[in-house]
Amino acid sequence: MLTWDFLSMIGTIAFAISGAIVAMEEDYDILGIYILGIVTAFGGGAIRNLLIGVPVSTLWEQGTFFQIALLSITLIIIFPHHLLKHWHKWGNFTDAIGLSAFAIQGALYAADMNHPLSAIIVAAVLTGSGGGMIRDLLAQRKPLVLRSEIYAVWAIITGLLIGLNIFTSAVELIILFITITALRVLSYTYKWKLPTKQFKLN
Repeated sequence: MLTWDFLSMIGTIAFAISGAIVAMEEDYDILGIYILGIVTAFGGGAIRNLLIGVPVSTLWEQGTFFQIALLSITLIIIFPHHLLKHWHKWGNFTDAIGLSAFAIQGALYAADMNHPLSAIIVAAVLTGSGGGMIRDLLAQRKPLVLRSEIYAVWAIITGLLIGLNIFTSAVELIILFITITALRVLSYTYKWKLPTKQFKLN
């Protein structure tokens, strides 16, 4: 449970910051920055809950995490803007942390409810990338998860490893978190891509 809470906290902070930064890049007002940050942090979990049979009201029981998200967004808003210019250097890293942490959290959630492997994988993908997808759509950007760049694949692998009970203990989950984060960082650093198939009408 402590590992679960730890990963949830990391993911919440990472995605809240990610959403706030994207909102600032798109010139959203203060309210828009908070909304996009909150949606990014909790959107994936809300979709996951709907699909695996968890009451939507469960989301509102995460009062502490909402406060953490709001604090993270506030800190980004008051952060010196000249330092935020370096966002592109570490923004992907923050997103990688959120992806890894929330994918593990989502998989653990589904596994704890004794769902089959397929549901655990779906829960990992939705929790890990759902918030980012909603963020990109609201910001009128092409969703990162739908590009050729490797992104959701790492969430799929996470769900598979947890669903097969390969990673179960707290130490193993921390190792998995570090590994998935590192793989995501490597994938965008070295521009690893999935195969694409284009079709154009003449």
